[in-house]
Amino acid sequence: MDADRSAWSGEGRFTARLLEVLEQTDEIAALRVEDAPASRSDAGYVLVANEIFLRFATERRRRRTRWLRVLPRARLAETPRLTLRGLESRLAGIDRIGPADYVDDGMIQYLRTERIVAPYQTRGYKLVELVRIH
Repeated sequence: MDADRSAWSGEGRFTARLLEVLEQTDEIAALRVEDAPASRSDAGYVLVANEIFLRFATERRRRRTRWLRVLPRARLAETPRLTLRGLESRLAGIDRIGPADYVDDGMIQYLRTERIVAPYQTRGYKLVELVRIH
């Protein structure tokens, strides 16, 4: 697997957990993770947005077609070994990840929140983590 983390700041515990699982998946050939421009910080919350881009491994399969709509013939076609919907169903079965908040044919989206209170402080902040897998 080719994993590129050069455009990612390393923020987000959920993103790190997700990357650990994705890097162990055999059907993924390459992944790139980067910070999304939506990340921001305000007085009461911190929004961390990360984008993960995947390239699935492919395999060659015979596909039957017709030439000039008459003569049957077989061609070799590259088909992905896994789809985003298949990946989402796998990730939903993992306890540390769970089901996605939004899924379609082009994207899986997770939105996780947690309250963080630093030691010896009474007031904390809310961390909102948005992860999109394309």
